Amino acid sequence: MSTSGRKEIAIYIAGDSTAANKTPDVFPETGWGQVIGDFFNENVKINNHAVNGRSSKSFVEEGRLEAILKEIKAGDYLFIQFGHNDEKEHDPSRYTEPQTTYKYYLRLFIEGARSKGAYPVLLTPVNRRLFENGRIINTHREYCKAMKELALELNVPLIDVCEKSRKLFEELGEEKTKEIFLWVEPGQYPAYPEGKQDNTHFSRQGAIEIAKLIVDGIKNDIDLPLKNFLKV
Repeated sequence: MSTSGRKEIAIYIAGDSTAANKTPDVFPETGWGQVIGDFFNENVKINNHAVNGRSSKSFVEEGRLEAILKEIKAGDYLFIQFGHNDEKEHDPSRYTEPQTTYKYYLRLFIEGARSKGAYPVLLTPVNRRLFENGRIINTHREYCKAMKELALELNVPLIDVCEKSRKLFEELGEEKTKEIFLWVEPGQYPAYPEGKQDNTHFSRQGAIEIAKLIVDGIKNDIDLPLKNFLKV
């Protein structure tokens, strides 16, 4: 694969609500896909296809991967991040088993991107804000393990956002991480007159911090031409 001499590229994002673009009526809730474009120069376009509530399975079954593959070009990138909704065992439309169906659907994203001459990049899911004795409880453990195994098997670049977020959250601590997530006081924002305590979704500042973790991974953890398009 090569960029075929292209000076402009696109990053397509396939994921769930943690990455998705949010409408103004839910501000300050923000997905990292909304803000990551700020870290790239003007030659990069972000096409954020992440949608609230989707798993790797439901994203594919709804035709959303197919829509991306109709647009993506050689030298573009497909960021793939699922896990939160794949874990929903009681919802057969979304649930995937880590070692079988989760890998099967992730493989469709990888092979689809490669068939178009694009670069697939796997991103393990972001941790939830769940602490026990100062340590993060990783609810995504088996999915992260499966994704890493698949990355090795298929030689796909992987950014371990799960591990990076664990380190960040534990460094910040249980109280300070409320600023990363959608914790708002009653009356603080029009969208949440009664306030909100959400340990999955991000505030705008939180989304920026998660985007920074991904940018760090692009710089230091994977070897792709994409790093040449970063501002710093």
